[in-house]
Amino acid sequence: MVEATINYLAPMAERPWYVLYDPPPGTPTRNTKGDRRTMAIDDARRLDPRPSLDREGFTLARHATAVGDLYDPDAVKRAYYPEVAALVKEVTGAARVVAFDHNVRGDRSASGVQGPVRFAHNDYTERSGPQRVRDLLGDEAERLLRGRAAVINVWKPIRGPVPQSPLAVCDARTIDPADLVPTDLRYRDRTGEVYSLRWSPRHRWFYFPRMAADEAMLLKCYDSAPDRARFTAHSAFDEPGTPPDAPIRESIEVRTLAFFA
Repeated sequence: MVEATINYLAPMAERPWYVLYDPPPGTPTRNTKGDRRTMAIDDARRLDPRPSLDREGFTLARHATAVGDLYDPDAVKRAYYPEVAALVKEVTGAARVVAFDHNVRGDRSASGVQGPVRFAHNDYTERSGPQRVRDLLGDEAERLLRGRAAVINVWKPIRGPVPQSPLAVCDARTIDPADLVPTDLRYRDRTGEVYSLRWSPRHRWFYFPRMAADEAMLLKCYDSAPDRARFTAHSAFDEPGTPPDAPIRESIEVRTLAFFA
C-alpha cells in the first residue's frame, strides 16, 4: 500500500467542462477546480480473490502483443485492435467485441502522443456509453442495445516495468452514483461526456505495481447490466519513491465495445 494524491472534482454549482483543442488566446480551457486528496492506494496483486471486471470493475491479464511498433497508428488499428478484441472476448465471455479507439501516452513531443491523465474520471456515462454504440454501429445499434452492452478499456505498458505515473483504479463497489458528475469534453467539432469523480471517504483505490509489457489491465467504463460493476473511475498518480530521473511512462489504452448474448 502507498499513499498518494488523487485529484478529484471540487464541488461546483454549474456543469463541469474541459476544452480539448487549442482555443483562441485568453479563452478558458475549463471551469473546474481540483480537490486534492491523499488516498491509500492498495496493491491489487494481493487481492484474494483476484479482482474481476464484474465485481471491482477491473482485472489483470497476460498479453504479449505481436505488434512491433505501438506508436504506429496504422499497425495498431490493423493488428493490435484484433488482439485486444480477442483478449476482451476471452476474459469476459462476450459474444462480440469491437475495438474502436486508442490513446498512446508517453513523450508528448511525438506526434499523437499524450501525457498521463491526472484527475479521477470515468470515460463514459449513462448517456454517452449507449451513444457510442449508436455512433459506431449505426443500424445494428438498437438491436445490440436491447441486450447487455459494455465499454471495456484495455491499458498496457508499451515498455515495462512502469517507471512512473502508474494507473490507479477505484473499486466500483465503493462509488456511489452521486459521486459521478457528468462532465463535457469540448472538441472543435463535437462535445463528449465523461464522469468526473467527487471525493468520498468510501472510495478504495488500487493499482498493479510495476506492470510489465506483457500485462494488460482491463477496466469497465460502462455496463448496461445494473447488477454488475458499471463505472470504474481511474487516474494516473505519482507513486512515492519514484526516482526523479525515472523514464517517462509509455502506455497504450484501447477502448472496446462488448456485447453479450
